[in-house]
Parts: sequence; structure tokens; C-alpha cells
Amino acid sequence: MKHSKRELREAVSGYLFVLPALAVMSVFVFWPVGYSFYLSFFNWNYAHLKSPQFIGFGNYIQLFQLDSPPPYSFVKALAYSTVYVSTAIVLMYAFFLFLQLFKTEKPRLFETIYVFGVTALSLVFMNIVIQNLDKAMYISIFFLVAALLLILFRKSSFVSTMKQHHFWTFVVLVTTYLFMRYTFASPYGVYQWLNIVKDNGDFIKALWNTAYYVILYVPANIFFALLVALLLNRLKWFKAILRTSYFMPFVTSIVAISLVWQWIYNDQFGLLNYALSLMGLPPQAWLKNEVWTIPTIAVMSIWKTIGYNAIIFLAGLQSIDKFYYEAADIDGATNTQKFFYITWPLLSPMTFFVLIVSVIGAFKVFTEVYVLYQGVPGPYNNSGLTIVYYIFNEFYGDQQMGLASAAAYVLFGIILIFTLIQFRASRKKVEYA
Repeated sequence: MKHSKRELREAVSGYLFVLPALAVMSVFVFWPVGYSFYLSFFNWNYAHLKSPQFIGFGNYIQLFQLDSPPPYSFVKALAYSTVYVSTAIVLMYAFFLFLQLFKTEKPRLFETIYVFGVTALSLVFMNIVIQNLDKAMYISIFFLVAALLLILFRKSSFVSTMKQHHFWTFVVLVTTYLFMRYTFASPYGVYQWLNIVKDNGDFIKALWNTAYYVILYVPANIFFALLVALLLNRLKWFKAILRTSYFMPFVTSIVAISLVWQWIYNDQFGLLNYALSLMGLPPQAWLKNEVWTIPTIAVMSIWKTIGYNAIIFLAGLQSIDKFYYEAADIDGATNTQKFFYITWPLLSPMTFFVLIVSVIGAFKVFTEVYVLYQGVPGPYNNSGLTIVYYIFNEFYGDQQMGLASAAAYVLFGIILIFTLIQFRASRKKVEYA
């Protein structure tokens, strides 16, 4: 009885300690978040400021409405992409199965006949299928089924090789897909459809630009941060000075950094074009060409955050026990083998943290665009319009607060999905020493 009273007293004391923080967060965080979700179902703008009108999912539907219909349907685009992707997967399996023929272990007869047979039939009839797929889109189902049936060989030795070499499997898959698109060319596909649709709606354009930015920023940021960390870890002199110099951009105001990069990107007096002129290359209008809008923002963001992520990786490198490398030296391992089989696996917790933070931060990009392009989303054609910039424009510019709230919760859903996927993947990929 005394034990239970003491536990109750400790629990009450703990809740009393956190009560002030909970009260502040409830007023300034939880309540605004919940109320904005409630208002995302209302037509809440300047005209209906005091009496918002309930419209259900009207705001969410409006986000994805197109200004004009696309030239062909998404089903048609999906059918063409299904054929290309399915054939690329089959070709990838055939490639690894062909490599296994040079090994001592021979493949099974059924899997050899199926994989090579489907590959041959696909390549022979691909041109005819592409030309007639517009009239008979159901043909794509056969290609999809042929690719899905490859799961029957998931325990085969050549499939195990594919699972062990994720990078080369990805390279082969991309290469075979590009080979199919180039050899059997067609203007239809999901990517081609999205590339047309993205200019028919502001929010869809914002989704496209944000996804493009995430793809450019996150992998490059992790790669260069790891590279800097490896270099800093090998230095014996001036390590503290270099570590501080790499970290300084992260603690510097993003507004100040954006203003500096405005001068670097200047097409007449910029440092970047001056460097190009020294190499005999023509100058580029970095801030006036929509092609360079997202890449310029990504490069600046990488330069700002690379120091922070490098420090995280450096801490992880210094926490790895040296006896792993000593044992590898005894076994005659090369530096490359030590990196891929010791350093990289033991850095997986840091990589996981950096990946989560980088993805969330990339989806929230706003200030870089706003300052670098002086309050407009890119030079023209909304080439720098991101999701957060769209929310800002709708809320403060057009005063469509309900629509902005709906867009904010779409962004929340996207970040939540990516975070859950990464947490799910971390259960098998993250190793703790």
C-alpha cells in the first residue's frame, strides 16, 4: 500500500512539473494545429472571416484541380509505363541470371526458361505492343503479370545476389529502363503525363518542385557530408579550425546566406560565372532561367547544412572502435572493403538521423526561395514554387486561409508517410554497435 502511494505521489509530481510546459504547448501548438485542421474543411477567407462556410473536402479537391485537361488520360500513361517498367524488371532478372551462368552453381531449368523466354518475347513484340497499346491498353496487364510472377524465384541464388548488391541492382534497373525508353520510344508515360500536368495547377507545380528539390538535395547532402567527415577524421592538424569553418554556415542566418549567394549567382558580376570564364565556358543566367531555379536553391542549401551533418558523421566515426579495423587489417581487407563492411554499417544510426532530418527540412524549404528570388517563386512560370511557398501565398497573399490549411495538412501527410517508411526500413538496415 505504501509502495503504491509513493508511486502515485511520484507520478503526480512528474505531471505537475511538466504541466506548465504542456499548458504553453497546448495554447501555442496543439490548439492552433487542431483548429487549422478543423478550418481546412471550411471556406475561410477574407470574405468569410467571421463566418467560415463548411465545404467538407472542397479545399483538398481544389488543390488538385487542373486549369485545363491533359491531352491524354492517366490510365493511358500508366499503361505505357507499366509495359516499360515491367520489361525493365524482366531484363534486370535476365541480366543477373546471365551472370550466374558463369558461376559454378547452375540455375534451375524452369527459372531459366521463364526469365529468358519472357525477355525474348518482350523484346521481339515490344515495338508492335507500343504501336498498338493506345487501342488495346489491356495488353499492359500481361506485362505486369509476367513481372509479378518473378516473385516465384525469390529464393533463387541469383536473386540473393541482387538483394546483396542493392546499388548495382538499382543501376541495372535504371539502365534497362532507359534502354527500353530509348529503343522503343514513345511520348506517353506517367513521368511525361506529370510533366504536362504540373503546369496546369499551382499546387501540383509546388509538389513537383518540392519533390525535385528533395531528390537533388537529400542524396547530395548526405554524400558530401560523409565525404567531409571522412576527410576531417583523417586529419591530424587544424581539425578544430576546419570543423568550425564547415559548421559556421549552419549557424549563420539563412537570409544572410541567401543574399551572399545572390551575388555568387549574379549573371554579370557573380563569382560562379567568373570561374566558368576562367575555364573557357559561357556564363549562365543562374537566377533568370527556370531550368536552374531548383538546382541553385539545392546547391545553396547543401552548402549551408553540410557542416552540421558532417559533424554528426564525424561523431559517429570517432565512436567506432579501432579493433574492427585492426581485425580487418589482419584479414587483409582493403580500405574500400573496410568502408563498406565496417564504417558504413556502423554509421547507419547517424545516416538514419541525418536522412530523417534532411527529408523533413527539404520538404519545408521556403526562406531560400523567398530571399534568393526577392519575394517571388522563381524567375517566371512558378519555377521555384514549393509547398510551403504555396501555403504562404494562399494565406498571406490571397488570404485563402482554409485552402492554405488544407495544403499544410497535405504536406504533413507527405512528411508523415516518408518518416514512417524510413522508420520501417531502419528496423532492418540500422545497426548499433
